[in-house]
Amino acid sequence: MPPVTDAPLSPANQRIARIILGLALLAAGLYTLSEFLHALAWAGILAIATWPLFARAERRFGTSHILLPLLFTFGAVLIVVIPLALVATQVGHEARVGLHFIGNARESGVPVPEWLPTLPLFATQVTAWWDANLTHPEDARRLLASFDRSSLLGLSRGLGGAVVHQAVILAFTLVTLFFLFKSGRSLAAKSLWVTEQLFGPGGVRVTTQIVASIHGTVDGMVLVGLGVGTLLGAGYWAAGVPHPVLFGALTAGAALVPMGAPVVLAITAAIALVQGHTLAAALLFGVGMAVVFIADHAVRPALIGGATKLPFLWVLLGILGGIETFGLLGLFLGPAIMAALILLWREWTGDATPSVQP
Repeated sequence: MPPVTDAPLSPANQRIARIILGLALLAAGLYTLSEFLHALAWAGILAIATWPLFARAERRFGTSHILLPLLFTFGAVLIVVIPLALVATQVGHEARVGLHFIGNARESGVPVPEWLPTLPLFATQVTAWWDANLTHPEDARRLLASFDRSSLLGLSRGLGGAVVHQAVILAFTLVTLFFLFKSGRSLAAKSLWVTEQLFGPGGVRVTTQIVASIHGTVDGMVLVGLGVGTLLGAGYWAAGVPHPVLFGALTAGAALVPMGAPVVLAITAAIALVQGHTLAAALLFGVGMAVVFIADHAVRPALIGGATKLPFLWVLLGILGGIETFGLLGLFLGPAIMAALILLWREWTGDATPSVQP
């Protein structure tokens, strides 16, 4: 047996051992929090997006260990949770109306509406389909056979479980957001120090660029989307579209995704058209498309591109790729990742412009 010595490891070996231990603990921590990583990411995005307002409130009212973080967390509840609850309530009401329509159709059929034959396009075909499938109870029951009570009950149970799970995630997000407000300055300073120690000044610049890109994405996507939803919601009300608040909220949500708002706009214009408001439907669609075009091609690129220093093509690719990979969270992570990659590319290449000989 070789002799046992009490000599410690060399400093280089100790550094390697600490790195291995740190990576192992980081992997264990990520695995432990795997179900809550989305909540942590959302809390970080909300904290970064609202930090300028929080810092301004601190300068105005003084620092507070509890009060300001609590107020800003409650403000996040008001801004995020209450609108979602209102939309969910309206959707639930519309779902009850739809179930009532299905029940009437299965029991006694639904006659052809008076406005259906007056459609400017495909009126004859749509009227014939309605008469063949919904006018008589037997045909309606055959068409709506999949909407039986057991399947709807199973759907409602699955939806209820998903709502409970999302409520738990939302509560964890808000708790994390509170502690980020409470200890944000210390956490940011220590994170920047660790980043500089590990990656040097370039790592600090990349981190700063990621934060700036999140600010730009919030301004360019969320705020512009809310503005588009508000303007078009007013247009829905003026055009006589039913439930303009609900459709305005749907438009604001769809505006977060490129080419999402025109889909909701086309649906609402079609509703106004089938109600007989031909001129209002045409004006709504024309003015709405102009609003969406200006928002997507002028306001949004200026806000996002100016903050991220990205060409709009890379912003668009980051948004689409982020949504495809990370879901709604990718709306913010995608441009941030693209901004960090472009910054690294610019730092590595510098101002060199190598000439290419033909």
